[in-house]
Amino acid sequence: GATAVLLGWRATTIDVDVLFVPEQEEVLRAIPRLKEELRINVELASPGDFIPLPAGWEERSPSVVREGKLTFRHFDPYSQALAKLERGHAQDTGDVRSLLDWGLVDAAGLRSYFDEIEPELYRFPAIDPPSFRASVEAAVAQRRD
Repeated sequence: GATAVLLGWRATTIDVDVLFVPEQEEVLRAIPRLKEELRINVELASPGDFIPLPAGWEERSPSVVREGKLTFRHFDPYSQALAKLERGHAQDTGDVRSLLDWGLVDAAGLRSYFDEIEPELYRFPAIDPPSFRASVEAAVAQRRD
């Protein structure tokens, strides 16, 4: 949601998912105050909590801004797209379409990264691999149309 708002294909989001690398207690302790000030829900979550991450995700996480010692990045767009396709909500499907339309991911890469993580899906028992593959194939097919 934060990527969608910051890049401009969506006006709002109901929450911001964040991952701190490395985790720092001072930053984590500041989150409740920031949630109240900004009036937004902040979740300590990333695509890696829901799907296996394809190799190189760190390098594909584009920088947003650097403030002092902190660097803010968008999470790897391919990992975001795959996690959204696995979840399959209407908003998620729309976000994947936008990621494709904005050129942040491409159909061939999406399929390739899915193929890479597919053997690791057993680590996420809630995922139904055939349904996940069908969602990826539908997104790729829709892009070709």
